[in-house]
This record gives sequence, structure tokens and C-alpha cells, in this order.
Amino acid sequence: MLHAIPEVWLYTGFIVLVLILLSLDLGVFNKTPHVVKLSEALGWSAFWVTLAMAFNGFVYWEFGVDRAKEFFAGYLLEQSLSVDNIFVIILILRYFKVAPQYHHKVLFWGIVGALVMRGTMIALGSALIHAFDWIFYVFGAFLIFTGIRMALDKEEAEDLEKNAVVRLARRFLRITPEYHQERFSIMKDGVRWFTPLFVVVLVVEFTDLIFAVDSIPAIFAVTNDPFIVFTSNVFAVMGLRSLFFAVAGVMDLFHYLKYGLSFILTFIGVKMFIMHWYKIPIDVALGVIAVTLAVSIIASLMHRKRGGRWG
Repeated sequence: MLHAIPEVWLYTGFIVLVLILLSLDLGVFNKTPHVVKLSEALGWSAFWVTLAMAFNGFVYWEFGVDRAKEFFAGYLLEQSLSVDNIFVIILILRYFKVAPQYHHKVLFWGIVGALVMRGTMIALGSALIHAFDWIFYVFGAFLIFTGIRMALDKEEAEDLEKNAVVRLARRFLRITPEYHQERFSIMKDGVRWFTPLFVVVLVVEFTDLIFAVDSIPAIFAVTNDPFIVFTSNVFAVMGLRSLFFAVAGVMDLFHYLKYGLSFILTFIGVKMFIMHWYKIPIDVALGVIAVTLAVSIIASLMHRKRGGRWG
């Protein structure tokens, strides 16, 4: 497709926008470590969603209605899959006993690393798709397997002492036994030591990498336009921090959300697997994702109410 704006300028402009937003986030709005309250988290969540929808308006203006639908479906898909990621991040922060005022900094740098890794994976995935048509079958089968596994897996907390990242960090880095406020490293006797907070960031980044292995192939079932894949992913990841603070206290409300996400991954896998014979319209895919999320959330709230735990 020929664009009115050259592709190189689209990517350059978008990356510059992201860097400006990240700089303002850490350097202005969150310069001082503090506990993020629910009202602040909801405000930032609304900001990121509004910004994503405004960008979707630009996608509509630049590429047309079909690409705008693909961006919205990809964004909704990535946001929904991020909820499962949030649950794991909560467990990580609790396990390492990270003080609440430093949660934002951990998530900020974890997401910066996630943006770089996801950009690399999207470029690799796009290259594979253009080079090998059969890769769709591999992605589709993998997503079906992942969706079924998600539904069947028992929710058991991982022993993070056995986590590969933690073990490698302790083997190759000098790690202080205690935290030093929000610092990632300190100098002691002329030697650089890393703090446990730095290890937490590494674990968060590795966790997002694991989740990206599921979510990146899924979004290629919605669109094969690398720009749409990249931008929808970035907006979903950028909003992950505020979403974390908004839902962290009520994660156990969503009893059936895991099964909704499992169905979505399986559906996307089937969509990708059969796309050479029948291409499921983007409107249908978008509807399935939205309805599945709504049903799983409503069912979770009804389950909560029947359990007598309201109020």
C-alpha cells in the first residue's frame, strides 16, 4: 500500500512521540517516588486509552477504515492479554517485597525494555511471515496450544528463587542483600554492586518477553501490517503501568477472565490456521474479542456476588 506519509517518517515520528512521552512520564510527572493512588491510576489509564484512540483516528485518516479496525482489534487484544501479565507482575513485586513507592519505577524500566524486545520480535515475525507462508500454521497451532494450556493450568505461584533470571543475576552480578531506596546500583569500596530492585526489573522484563511470545503471533492474525502491529503493541504496553495500579487491588475479582483469554487465544489461533482457506472478517474477530471479554468479566462479577463477598 502506498502511504501519503513515507514509511520511514511514520516510524520515526511515532518513536519520537513515544520517547517524549516516556521522558515526561519519568522526568516530570513521576520524578519523585510515590505511592500511586487509584484516582491517579484511573486518570492515567483514561489518558493512555484516549491517546490510543486519537492515534487510531490518525490511522483511519492515513490508511483507511480497514487498518483502523485492525489497530483497534490489535490494541484490544494486547490490552486484554496484558491483564494476565499484570497478575504475574503483582506476584513478582510481592515476592521481592518491593516498597509501593518504587513500583512505578520498576514498571517504567521494565516496560522500556519490553518495548525494545517487542519491537525486535515484531520485526522478526514480520520477516518470517513474508519469507515463509507456512509460518501461519506454526503460529496458529502454537496459539491453540497456548489457549488450551492456559485454561487447564492450575494457578500456582512460581518459586522465584528458582527463576532462571534470578539465578543468573546472582551468579554473574554482585547483588546487595538489601534495597537502597529506588537505586538500581551502588558503589561500595570502589566496586559496582547491583541492588535487588535491578533484579526485579530483569524478572519483569523476562516475564513480558514470555507473554510476548503468545501475544505477538496473536496480533499477526489480526493484521500483517508491521506498523499497525508495532503501534498497537506499544500503546498497549505503555498503558500497562497505569492499568496495573488501577486493577492491582481487585485482580482476584476476575475469576473467569483466564478462561476468556484462553478462548480468545484459541480463536485467534484457529483464525490464523484457517486463513488460507477462509479469512474471518476483522469485524467478526473484533466482535468475538469484545464479547468474550465482556462475558468473562460479567460472569466473574456474578460469581463474586453469589459467593457472598460483595461489600
